Amino acid sequence: MISLSDVSFAYDGRKPALEQVTLRLDAGRTLGLVGPNGSGKSTLLSLLAGLYAPSRGTIRVGDRVAPGEEKAIRSLAGLVMQDADLHILGATVGEDVGLGFESSHPAVMNRVRETAERFGLAPLWDRPVQALSWGQKRRLCLAGVLAREPELLLLDEPFSGLDYPGIKEMRAVLDENRRQGLTQIVTAHDLEPLADLADEWAVMSEGRLVLAGRADEVFDRLEEYGVRAPCSWQAGLGVRAWNWKSE
Repeated sequence: MISLSDVSFAYDGRKPALEQVTLRLDAGRTLGLVGPNGSGKSTLLSLLAGLYAPSRGTIRVGDRVAPGEEKAIRSLAGLVMQDADLHILGATVGEDVGLGFESSHPAVMNRVRETAERFGLAPLWDRPVQALSWGQKRRLCLAGVLAREPELLLLDEPFSGLDYPGIKEMRAVLDENRRQGLTQIVTAHDLEPLADLADEWAVMSEGRLVLAGRADEVFDRLEEYGVRAPCSWQAGLGVRAWNWKSE
């Protein structure tokens, strides 16, 4: 279970990036986190990943609470940043997926290899990371995080910059994670690829949480906060005719 209670945060004493955010997400659910640039989405993910402590209020991830247990939260949450090049640290695919693991432990390395295989990276094991496509880099980032078996997966704009096949691959990953009961929070500007995958939605505006609920409770009001509703959503009719299919 994830919960935020009256959370505020400011970078170096500047104007608050988050103000009085209260939100709850039950385990195994997928939350779509949306809002225009500068609304606080990435900052919120960073706090949930344990990278920062809230200036005010509390954050609970599982049985860990911040402020005070940020290090423990970092062991529970996996954050995949929008810019894959900032995320990748290893020189090769295999080195990056296995980064931080004890290579002499067979069970651990089997899990790392299985995760690489799941993302189609096993044939690229020895390939230099700079030779990967953008979509392959995104998959590498996901593989490295999921190999650590987090309880909470945080994805910052995972569909950004992907072509159609890449978007379908990312959708399949999110859908499989849902089936396995992994809690996910996904930020997005284009809601179309995520529209049928998120169980709940939260809308940020100028550092505040302004809307939260199911699609039929949120989508008709998105334009009030500078967010375009999915084309597959017919406002006011409560009809969902999703064009995407996970394959």
